[in-house]
Amino acid sequence: MSSVTVYGADWCPLTRSSLAHLDKLGVAYKYINIDQDAQAAKWVADHNHGKEKKPTIDIDGQVLTTPTDTELDSVLRRKSLLN
Repeated sequence: MSSVTVYGADWCPLTRSSLAHLDKLGVAYKYINIDQDAQAAKWVADHNHGKEKKPTIDIDGQVLTTPTDTELDSVLRRKSLLN
C-alpha cells in the first residue's frame, strides 16, 4: 500500500498539478477522486475545518492541504520517500 494518498478531483487544476509533480518525481501514490467517494470527501472536510480543499494529501500520516511543489518535496524527503 502506498504511503502517499492524494484526495482531489479530476477537474481541479491544483490536484492535476500535484499528481503531475508526483509522477515527475516517480513517487507512487493512491489517488482518490472525492467527487466519486463520499467517505473520502468527508475525510477531506474533517481535515480542513469542514471544507473540501483539493488536493489534500496524506503522506505517511502527515496531511497537507493544497501544498506547493516545494512543500510536497520537503515532506517527501522527511518521510524518506524522495532522495
